[in-house]
This record gives sequence, structure tokens and C-alpha cells, in this order.
Amino acid sequence: MKRDDVMILKAIGGATPAVFSFAAIMFFAGTLPASAESGSAEGLRDRAFKAADKVESEVIEWRRDIHEHPELSNREFRTAKLVADHLRALGLDEVQTNVAHTGVVGILKGGKPGPVVALRADMDALPVVEQVDLPFASKVRSTYKGEDVGVMHACGHDNHVAILMGVAKVLAGMRDELPGTVKFIFQPAEEGPPPGEEGGAKLMIKEGVLSDAPRPEAIFGLHVWPGRAGEIRYRSRGAMAASDWLEIKVIGEQTHGSSPWRGVDPIIVSAQIMQALQMIPSRQLDITKAPSVITVGRISGGVRGNIIPGEVVMEGTIRTFDPEIRESLLKRLERTATAIAEAAGARAEVTVRSYAPVTYNDPDLTARMLPTLKAAAGEHGLYEGELVMGAEDFAYFAQKIPGLYVFLGVNREGVAPEEAAPNHSPLFFANEDALIVGVRALSGLAVDYLGAAREN
Repeated sequence: MKRDDVMILKAIGGATPAVFSFAAIMFFAGTLPASAESGSAEGLRDRAFKAADKVESEVIEWRRDIHEHPELSNREFRTAKLVADHLRALGLDEVQTNVAHTGVVGILKGGKPGPVVALRADMDALPVVEQVDLPFASKVRSTYKGEDVGVMHACGHDNHVAILMGVAKVLAGMRDELPGTVKFIFQPAEEGPPPGEEGGAKLMIKEGVLSDAPRPEAIFGLHVWPGRAGEIRYRSRGAMAASDWLEIKVIGEQTHGSSPWRGVDPIIVSAQIMQALQMIPSRQLDITKAPSVITVGRISGGVRGNIIPGEVVMEGTIRTFDPEIRESLLKRLERTATAIAEAAGARAEVTVRSYAPVTYNDPDLTARMLPTLKAAAGEHGLYEGELVMGAEDFAYFAQKIPGLYVFLGVNREGVAPEEAAPNHSPLFFANEDALIVGVRALSGLAVDYLGAAREN
């Protein structure tokens, strides 16, 4: 013990060398709070945050590269290679490729025994033509459902991949101190696999990403979102809606546009069905229990303006938060569509495919990790969010093991959330200043989970 230490203790409370010596003995015996120890979860988090700051420029560079070269669901070949090469260069214990088609899984075993935690990022882009003026804006075109389309990271998955690549570098750099194992999951097809294919979180689980050793005990993920750059929003329990794909095929009878009475017009019938569908959430379901949405986003029918076609196909999405409300909505939807079609002499075929259940944040895990999120976002950067009608197939992971999924704000400086272009818009913009917060958040969640579990 240094003489100066004794003098300071005397000055602030009259502590004697004998008392201080006892405290020192208790410290080295490991009986003081874990936060006082250099190897504590809190100490590991501080180290991770400092390491995160050093990879910020690389994360931005990766993000721009991925943004400029987007790939559709189950076709993320270039992105997967970039990720796999990066994880191998970091010296991870194992790098698995071609998981659920193009997925990549990396395994990092810490130098100390402990639990296993998973971190997940999604990799796919959308069939959207980018309208953001960026030097690295996407010019990529591809084929989606047989049509030539532009491709853009309009949902921000480029940011998710780059953030998790940064987290992998941070944690690999402190491998010897990690009390446990981290499983990095880079997932394809979050937006849904192409028709006739399997994909996404559901297929990764089917192929053993959660059940194969090392088996994770918890999983964390994040999503960039319109919000003040760097803020983090969370919500315990149900956070994002369940989602179903909707297709309604209206079959009429083709005829000349000048003589509609000689056939059955499926376009008019489709218009009536679309309008009637909006009456279900607003007039037939108890909106005080939970919100619900029915949206038709695509209509296809006809080849010429003077020909009434034989059929029209509508595609859309259904969002719900309550299983009973969902069941009631689906019954009413089919009844409405078929009855309207029948009244006009047409026929309606309704097909519903489940995309994802409610994204559920485990309440105990959420409460336990709030200090980590607050540390990552700053004193005034953590908020409890509202329900989000968007859906995420991260929900399948969280059905199997406790999960926590949060939102990272990425708006331009001075732009309010309600003024920013939403996800899936051709104008969606991500403020790269926020990416470092994402790296801190996922790195911190991993080391705090591992460290706290080991201390307990």
C-alpha cells in the first residue's frame, strides 16, 4: 500500500491503514462487488466500447461497400463471402457457410469458460430503385418474380451486417478475456425467400443454428430505424407485429372493354374487396385489445386498356399482435372477399402464408440488459418505444431462446422521425454517425451477458 493512498483515505474519512489493509485483503479475496474487479462484466464492457471506437471507420467502409452491392433474399453470395472472409481473417474458431442457402455462422470461443450467446444480423436487400443521392448509391438490377427490378438496401440491412462485422472484430480482439462463447449469425432472406424456396431465420433454425453446439442461451439483434441518430429504443414483451402474406385471386370472365355486361369484371370486384377489407380492422375488431392492419401492396391484372381481364391477383400483408384477433381477422377476410366476389358472379381464392410471429422481447432479459443499452446510447439516448407494426423473422429465434431486439435511430441531423423516409422507401437514409452506437450496443450486450452469467 502506498503512503499517498493512506493519506487520501485519512483526508476523506479518517480511515486507518489497518482498515484499508482489510479492504484490500477483501478485494483481492474477491468478496467486493464484481464491478470493482478489472475482469468484471462492467470492465469487459468498457474495454469493448474502447475497441469499438477504433473500428468505426472500417464499419462505415464495409457498410458503403455492402450498400453499393445489394443482393436479394437467398442470393446474398457476395455479401456472404465478404462476411466469411472477414471472420476467417479474425481467426474465429469456426466459420460455417451456406447455412440456409447463403447464411454465415461464426463461432468465437473465449479464453474462459462460460455460457453461449448469439448475435444476429440480416443480409438481404429489397427490389427497390434507390433515389438517395449518395456516391455509393446502388445501381444494381436483378430479377424478382420474373420482373427486372432495381435492388436497394432500403431496410438498412447493410448497416446491420457492417455493425456485426465490427462487433466480431471487437470481441475477437479480447478473446482471452471472454468468459464464454459468442455465435455470430449472419442471416439471409429476412425479407422472405423467393416463391417456392425456404429461407430466413426459420430455415437457419431448421438447419441447427440454435440447436447445434455450441448452443446459445440468449440472442440479441438490432434494426436501424427512423429516429434521432444514435438513440436506442426498446420494448419489453411484444415489440413488433406478427406478419402474414396475403394473396387474393379474383376470377371473372374476360370480355371486351366496350361490353362489360358480357363478362364479369374482376378489376371492379377487386376494388370493392380492397375497400371492404379496410372495414375489418376499423369496424369489426376490438381495437382496444390490439392494433391490426391489412394492406394490399400489389395488384396485377390485364394487358390492354380495352380488354376486361379474366382474373386479377392482389398481394398484401396482414399485421396483428394478438393470436385471437389474428384468427378472427383471417376468417372475416376470407368471408368478405368470397362473398363480394360471389355477389358479382366472380370467384375469390384467398391464400394466407405466415411470415413471422410477434417479435417478443423476454422481459427478464430486457430488464437485465437495460444498463448495457443505456451505457451504449448515453445518458439521454435510451427510450422505451411504442408498438411497431413492422415484422421481423428474428421472432423465430426469440421463440426458441430468450431474445432482445432493439431499434437504432439513424436519421439525418435535425430530421424528426415523422419527417424521415421510412424503411422500405427508395429514399431511406442511414446516418453513419449512429453505427458506432450499434457496435457498442451489441458488443456490450454480449460481454455483459457472458460476464454477468459467469459471475452469477
